[in-house]
Amino acid sequence: MLDFDLAELYGSETKRLKEAVRRNLIRFSSDLMFELSKEH
Repeated sequence: MLDFDLAELYGSETKRLKEAVRRNLIRFSSDLMFELSKEH
């Protein structure tokens, strides 16, 4: 699932979901998260 999928699931905006994750990083396991980038 991507961030916009989770935001829709929780009835939130993607931006708000990302803000919540940043504020509560200790609650989110780093091995369950990754960030996509345009780097090759």
